[in-house]
Amino acid sequence: MTNGVPRSAFFRSDRTSTWAWWYSASLVALDFLSVALASFVVISWFPKAVAGFVERSGQPVPLWFYIVAYAILPFGWVLVLWGHGAYDRRYLGVGSDESKRVLRAFWTAVAVVSFTVMSTKTDASRMSVGAVLILALLLLLISRGLVRRVLYTLRKRGRCVQRMLLVGALPETLEVHTVVTRNPEAGLSPVGLYLTEGYGAARGVETPVPVYANRDLVELVRELGADTIAVCGSAGSDSADLRRLAWQLEGTGIDLVVAPQLTDIAGPRVHIRPVEGLPLLHVEEPTLSGVGWVAKNLMDRIAAFLGLLILSPLFGFIALCIKIKEPSGPVFFRQRRLGHQSRMFGMWKFRTMYVDAENRLATLVDQNETDGLLFKIKDDPRVTPVGRWLRKTSMDELPQLINILVGEMSLVGPRPLPAEDGDFLGDVRRRLLVRPGLTGLWQVSGRSDMSWDDAVRLDLYYVDNWSLLLDLRTLWRTIGVVLARRGAY
Repeated sequence: MTNGVPRSAFFRSDRTSTWAWWYSASLVALDFLSVALASFVVISWFPKAVAGFVERSGQPVPLWFYIVAYAILPFGWVLVLWGHGAYDRRYLGVGSDESKRVLRAFWTAVAVVSFTVMSTKTDASRMSVGAVLILALLLLLISRGLVRRVLYTLRKRGRCVQRMLLVGALPETLEVHTVVTRNPEAGLSPVGLYLTEGYGAARGVETPVPVYANRDLVELVRELGADTIAVCGSAGSDSADLRRLAWQLEGTGIDLVVAPQLTDIAGPRVHIRPVEGLPLLHVEEPTLSGVGWVAKNLMDRIAAFLGLLILSPLFGFIALCIKIKEPSGPVFFRQRRLGHQSRMFGMWKFRTMYVDAENRLATLVDQNETDGLLFKIKDDPRVTPVGRWLRKTSMDELPQLINILVGEMSLVGPRPLPAEDGDFLGDVRRRLLVRPGLTGLWQVSGRSDMSWDDAVRLDLYYVDNWSLLLDLRTLWRTIGVVLARRGAY
């Protein structure tokens, strides 16, 4: 059957990419081995768990004990992970979604194991069972993270990607193309634009991928070697045409996705609510309060206090280096910045410029290498040799732990803007809904190499989609960016 659901699943056309099959198979094998390794570690390193079992039962360790530890438990984990969609092609390589499914599988595994032990009255060590489950969770997250890094490396080289045909008007398809190609790690690779209108006007317009029109979509997808059709913007507003397209794709193995004109909204804020067959896209308000927000504030204060305590010897060494180079100048530099709800505060930094830097600024304005409200020069003559080293290593920002400790800043958030730029209007002011951060999304995405528009977009994304998990991921990515010294000058 060429149009509609095939009569038999055995004759279904499966266009699942080879990389997706191998990636899923690798995850299954790694997940099984991770749980088996967790059992091995607990049994080997904590022999009292087995010894206690033997003492209580009065029998030698039976064979089934090892079968359960090294075969049934790992296989059960794989089944639970599969049940939670941890091997679903839609989520492969999406770190947050993979981790959520692993965590959900963990709680399910805990419930199943607990129920089994209680219902069978198995005389097992609760501590050893708990240790196996927790260690298995850690090994699963670590192994999947390592495999995901390999996948990201391959995707940056144009491999292991999902090839998409974008359907819609030219402006809509180009906008979606820009969004999906912004991050190569997402693995979305548009291979063509199929215009539903305005094809004549689009002739002669330079586009990143070829433009098509008046063709059979399924045949075109097969010709391009694509596996996904993305309906963009208003092209998805005709429900009848979209429904017929979905019917046409049934049994072909080609995915159909709809890209609404709603960008930079994270998944947790978006919910589908079907009403009488009409799928309503419900967008939640940003969550800037609640238990998570309290946890963020606590984490900020505790981390800042411990950071200042641990790094105090390093602060002394940096202060000595600054003073040796220019004894007449101060060690710290404080600049008035805009904070939460437009409150002014003095941001602490180690001084990286000569004392007369502010007076020399007017002569360098025409050499600004960035746009918007930023002022950056790669080889700024006002920066001292010690300051250049501090900026490269990002250690000039460490005194901002003081601002975090007193509640003026946060570990993660938009970077604070100079006070004289506080009269800006428009979307940029929305950054002030949260406290400015020591690091943020644009710091881990390019830092000074990014344009002002991209920096603002990322900061607004952070404000609209804040979560504690997003903060933790940003802090983790900051470590890699600082060690690589990308975009720091």
